[in-house]
Formats: sequence, structure tokens, C-alpha cells
Amino acid sequence: MHPLPKGLVELYGLLAVLFVLVPEWMANGALSGFRDAREGSELPLPSMAWQRLPELQLATMGLAELRLLARREHICGYAAMNRQRLTNRLLRRLSRRSRGSRTL
Repeated sequence: MHPLPKGLVELYGLLAVLFVLVPEWMANGALSGFRDAREGSELPLPSMAWQRLPELQLATMGLAELRLLARREHICGYAAMNRQRLTNRLLRRLSRRSRGSRTL
């Protein structure tokens, strides 16, 4: 394989900056502007329903967190499950395990 000419490599670098980094910088600046304008209007704290209902707690978890919980609950085959199936299995397990205390 022949190495690319130096001018072509520099052109690709310039295009990468123009098409990838500049829009990211612009988006970051816009988001920080929105954050500054929203001062004092933070989201409310989670209500008691978020702490009591496992459906709401599982909905806020990422897939990695769901898999860690499945591992703690000794659910077989959790690594190959998609998010929906894993959430359903966890809900069934948690509802059977804790009828009285519903916190994770």
C-alpha cells in the first residue's frame, strides 16, 4: 500500500475539524446557554412514587445497571437479553420477591 500524500492527509484533517468538531463546539455553547438561562428552574426531586415503584426505577436505569441488578438477582442468561425482556424479567422477580418493600 502506498502512503497518502501529505496534502491529502491535511485536507482530511481540516474536513474532520469543519464537519465534526465545529458543530460539536457550537452545540456545546448552545446547551450551556440554555442551562444558564434556566437558573432557578431545576427539575423537581423524584416523588415517593419513583422510590416505591420498581417500574419507574428500572426505566431510569441504563442497560449496564439493569444487567448488574439481574446478576445480583441471579437471573440466568441476562447478558443475552435485550432491555425490554430484561426489564420484564426483573419486574417479575422483584414483584415476587418483595410484595411489601418495593425499593431496589
